[in-house]
Amino acid sequence: MKVLVTGGTGFIGPHVVRALDGAGQSVRVLVRDSSRARDLPAEQQPGDLTDPSSLRRATEGVEAVVHLVAIRQGRPEQFQRVMEQGTRDLVAAAKENGAGRFVLMSALGTSQETKDLVPYYHAKWEMEETVRGSGIEHVIFRPSFVFARDGGILPTFRRLARLTPVTPIIGSGEQRIQPIWVDDVAAYFAASLGKPEAANRTFELGGPDIVSWNEFWERLKRALGMRRRPSLHVPTGLLRVNAMLTERLPGNVPLTRDLLTMLEHGDNVVRNAEAVETFAIPLVPLDEQLRRAT
Repeated sequence: MKVLVTGGTGFIGPHVVRALDGAGQSVRVLVRDSSRARDLPAEQQPGDLTDPSSLRRATEGVEAVVHLVAIRQGRPEQFQRVMEQGTRDLVAAAKENGAGRFVLMSALGTSQETKDLVPYYHAKWEMEETVRGSGIEHVIFRPSFVFARDGGILPTFRRLARLTPVTPIIGSGEQRIQPIWVDDVAAYFAASLGKPEAANRTFELGGPDIVSWNEFWERLKRALGMRRRPSLHVPTGLLRVNAMLTERLPGNVPLTRDLLTMLEHGDNVVRNAEAVETFAIPLVPLDEQLRRAT
């Protein structure tokens, strides 16, 4: 099967590309910078999600599309242009060129109830709605926090645990998370292309362990051999002031006001076992995730 992957050079993308290649798929990656895709086992297709003509070229001859592109911070119009309109244009191109399946990466916490909470959730919800209404057979995944040795949020947590004399924990630390290892996420995407029973469904993805933020930090410090290092609960309001300042810095910053809003909203855990039951993929336990990342 010929598969187009968008976002193939990001954090999760290379893992998905390699999982697809390992499953025997022929992979094409949409790239703006060819140097970033040099080591990927994939055909490179120059293009940009904001350029509809390049999307039409990229989807020519493909049987499936795996759409991973997202931005984490920016102005509302940037979310609209890159994520919302970009997805509409990509879906239109895929449909025009006869792609038979469209697999979308959304995010855990995305729903009709949360879509107006922050621009990120709004964009993810609009992306989901575009895919659901496309008429193309589709699969939507909503992963929880995705952990990996390099990339994502875990290296930031690792640095905080190692370098700060006191480990800062947001708020009470009682809200729960369900981190999933990056290669497990990639395995879900690779398996989704050939599984008829996954068609036209939305799956929430989490790892096998649900922990509070307090427990997560204790496990991370134990994995790093720093179990005796104390923790400090930092009021969310104080972190908002800090985030307001750091958001003005160039590049991606690890903590934004929108992220704090999402963290405050509730637990980041899956609500059912449909993904586990449908795909039967063995998942890496949290302590093993942390061991691999240290």
